[in-house]
Amino acid sequence: MASGSKVTGAAKATILPTAEPQVSKDQTARVYEIDPLRDPRWNELVRRHPHGSVFHSPSWLNALRVTYGYVPVVISTCAFNVPLTNGLVFCRVESWLTGYRYVSVPFSDHCEPLVDGVDQLDCLLSHLKQKVDSGGGKYVEIRPILCRPGSRTGLRVSLTYELHRLALRKTAEQLFRSFHKTCVQSKIRRAERENLQYEEGTSEELLYKFYRLLTMTRRRQFLPPQPLIWFRGLIASFGKDLKIRVASKDGRAVASILTISYKNSMIYKYGCSNAAFNRLGGTAGLFWRAIQEARNRGFDEFEMGRSAVDNQGLIAFKEHWGAKPTKICYWSYPPDCAGLPSLWKQNLAKRVVPVLPDLALKTIGSLLYKHIA
Repeated sequence: MASGSKVTGAAKATILPTAEPQVSKDQTARVYEIDPLRDPRWNELVRRHPHGSVFHSPSWLNALRVTYGYVPVVISTCAFNVPLTNGLVFCRVESWLTGYRYVSVPFSDHCEPLVDGVDQLDCLLSHLKQKVDSGGGKYVEIRPILCRPGSRTGLRVSLTYELHRLALRKTAEQLFRSFHKTCVQSKIRRAERENLQYEEGTSEELLYKFYRLLTMTRRRQFLPPQPLIWFRGLIASFGKDLKIRVASKDGRAVASILTISYKNSMIYKYGCSNAAFNRLGGTAGLFWRAIQEARNRGFDEFEMGRSAVDNQGLIAFKEHWGAKPTKICYWSYPPDCAGLPSLWKQNLAKRVVPVLPDLALKTIGSLLYKHIA
């Protein structure tokens, strides 16, 4: 595969005024609200904390702010004039369709509260619960991998996923041998035999190739595609740390994936393909290129994203690469409020989506995603 790349420059972050400190009535600790796009302590904490992830990063939060207008906030027990040692990041999401709510954080696979113990977590969650109870929001949702809120917070498990991560502390040969022979190894070899053309970068041309394939894929899943402006926002925010990879056959794009590099991980976030060409192994070839790059750059892991627990096909695909699963529970208060609008839970979507033209499907995505964070 031949390669070439272009990377666009990062856009300047949008900033907001820093909020005033507040005190939860049922807690002795003062809770401070800070602006993570403005206060440099947040980025410093995320960078040094072992559980700080791409979804905590100011780059992710800025893309959410620019694309959807969400207001990112961090609550902490640390005053403004001391180093930041804990924080729970969330976005204030305002929607006429799904209500005013606090999500930590929108469109993330996971987002661990950066706290020291359950007491500290419960203090911060009680601050948000108080806002909901006083009519200041419909619900609170957090997406931790490790933390479990205490019972007094009222949060309960609302959704469950599996997160798959591939450890990279092996040679390339050892990694390849660990892949499923039929489902992965043979597809990688097929991609090599087909001499698929390979491109990477963040140019508008590559973005359009990716987005055309994404629209095809989301249609197969009976869902609208995310708005194009979201991907432009990610590119602007992450710059060279984001990469679109495209495999083509005779000049026609057949598969694409989008990855983001952050700290010691490369994160696979979006993937798409033209199903008519899946036999060529384009997706497998792109994954293998990304995994090798991540290993060569000294990353510890290749994160393959979340899967719904009932999506056994997707879970099997990830495990065929040797990725290990971790259960993720999303917690919410009240526990029955989180989730997609009912249209996408019903058979109506399966009847409507296949007959919609691409433009209509993209328009629905542009209108809908702001409300389903």
